[in-house]
Amino acid sequence: MDLDNLKFGLDTFGDTQNDDSGAPISAAATIRNVVEQAVLADQLGLDHFSIGEHHRDDFAISSPDTVLAGIATRTKQITLGTGVTVLSSDDPVRVYQRFATIDALSNGRAEITAGRGSFIESFPLFGYELSDYGALFEEKLELLVEILKENAVTWSGTMRAPLVNQEIYPKTERGSIPLRVGVGGTPESVVRAARLNAKLAIAIIGGDPARFAPFADLYRSSMNEFGHPIRPISIHSPGHIAASQEIAIEELWPHYQVMFGRIGRERGWGQVTKEHFINEVKYGSFYVGTPEQVARKIAYAMKSIGAERFDFKYSNGPMAHSKLMNSIELYATQVVPMVKEILSADRAASSASAR
Repeated sequence: MDLDNLKFGLDTFGDTQNDDSGAPISAAATIRNVVEQAVLADQLGLDHFSIGEHHRDDFAISSPDTVLAGIATRTKQITLGTGVTVLSSDDPVRVYQRFATIDALSNGRAEITAGRGSFIESFPLFGYELSDYGALFEEKLELLVEILKENAVTWSGTMRAPLVNQEIYPKTERGSIPLRVGVGGTPESVVRAARLNAKLAIAIIGGDPARFAPFADLYRSSMNEFGHPIRPISIHSPGHIAASQEIAIEELWPHYQVMFGRIGRERGWGQVTKEHFINEVKYGSFYVGTPEQVARKIAYAMKSIGAERFDFKYSNGPMAHSKLMNSIELYATQVVPMVKEILSADRAASSASAR
């Protein structure tokens, strides 16, 4: 872990929001609020802002690239990316073209995170067979990697028409767009990211984050085997920050219950319980509490995995914009400095004990 180059970002899936009275607001209003959240993150000096892609009524953003283009014109320094681009049901050529446009609007701040996605609504929506889930992602990711080299592309596969010495425009001014591959924790996904020389983004949404350390080790060893330089690993995890842990739990739990209760019914998990929620807050990968409590958990997670980037998923259900903005401010102004201090102190203590 390079403590001098730690990065901290925010993730949102564009969860549809309520107003301060608890009444639902429109998807359009939610999208406008997400833009304001990104502007605040930029003003507070955070490093990254990523938006997820969904095609259902409990999430407002189905076209994160478009929202990022709007954010690009309102921000100055923050990196803008997806969390994730559902590549299996998209076209790599169009993905590149959209992000090259964002890169132009932002003066070189675009980033792509490609993944399978945890929902399947996009497959029937765009005319893809769910039975092709694995093959679609594998082929399209390999094509996207070739396109990102910004040279003429010659490629063929089984899931899309071939390209023969095809130039793809517009080219970026910097000559490339950074690529991360989002994984949920399968060895095959980790090795694929290493083989393609992509950065690794690990989604950790439950349990002790240290259980993902073997995947981080596998990524580093695989990068060595493929002859690639070691790239930073990032973590994505959910949470909420407030003045006390009691307030943070009280603010988040009803909205988390709505979101994961619906997902649980759809996927056969059953209803999410508050006992499970509290257990994850105390011992797992929910970063819910005061700035100090959240900072200590983030520092532990980053140290356990050797991650150099942490992306805080600050929206988790239909919480009001005002509470999300407060959580963002606490994360940027208090949590991030504390995490850096904790990890620096740990390094100093380790150096002292080694002497």
